[in-house]
Amino acid sequence: MNKDKIIKAGEIAKEVKKYAKSIIKKDMLLLEIAELIEGKIKELGGEIAFPVNLSINDVAAHYTPNHNDETKANGLLKIDIGIHVDGWIADTAFSLDLENNEENKKLIEASLKALNNATKIIKENTPLNEIGKTIQETIESFGFTPIINLSGHSLEQYDLHAGITIPNIDNKQDTQIKQGLYAIEPFATSGNGKVYDGKPSGIYRLINNKNIRSPIARETLKLIEKKYNKLPFCSRWIVKELGTKALIGLKQLEENGNLHNYAQLIESSHRKVSQAENTFLIEKEKIITTE
Repeated sequence: MNKDKIIKAGEIAKEVKKYAKSIIKKDMLLLEIAELIEGKIKELGGEIAFPVNLSINDVAAHYTPNHNDETKANGLLKIDIGIHVDGWIADTAFSLDLENNEENKKLIEASLKALNNATKIIKENTPLNEIGKTIQETIESFGFTPIINLSGHSLEQYDLHAGITIPNIDNKQDTQIKQGLYAIEPFATSGNGKVYDGKPSGIYRLINNKNIRSPIARETLKLIEKKYNKLPFCSRWIVKELGTKALIGLKQLEENGNLHNYAQLIESSHRKVSQAENTFLIEKEKIITTE
């Protein structure tokens, strides 16, 4: 691992989070918010690790605006931001109440307190289920439910989900945290506490480089291979580079098995969801890189 680049990505993430909190207002276009945040990442010398997720109310994750999206910021908005420096990633998220709603505020407090309590106990050799138990008990103490089928994760270079999952419940899995890079991300809801796959998000990841006949699909694939490596990207970025014809290329690549199109993740009882997330470098000491 490259500690200097991990720390740099985290420093950029802190600045971007501050910036995002200062600019987001109710009824702003999500498209404008995403482009401002992604522009700030680049301005500060980082690269975008995944498209900014701007998920409203019962959408827990995986909503990013498309190139002509007219959705406006409202309700309980989750902002999930990823920065990388040479593939070393800082992954962080926060939630905003855009309607001055008491339940929203309490949900935000629950996920943030769960993250803070998990932060206190994570270190080398901490069992995963202890982290999950802490998150679960904290969220339940507010009268809410953790999302049981979303989790934190280990991070490697150019790899957002590197094999280890950090649960948001006590899953009885006593595997211990080893030295490495991890994201903890509690989700709190007033609903059932499970998400299902909704509509396609337009967030993609390259999973196969196999040939395809279509010229526009080949052009699109070439761009993806050059710019995004194994990291997620979105249709909005591809349209910006190649125009709307690239939407056909993306569809053909998905049908050909070259791309995975992530689904929006929807809370199963359609109740609101809050999220909080930080990235941790675990060595002999613990560094919260994004706080």
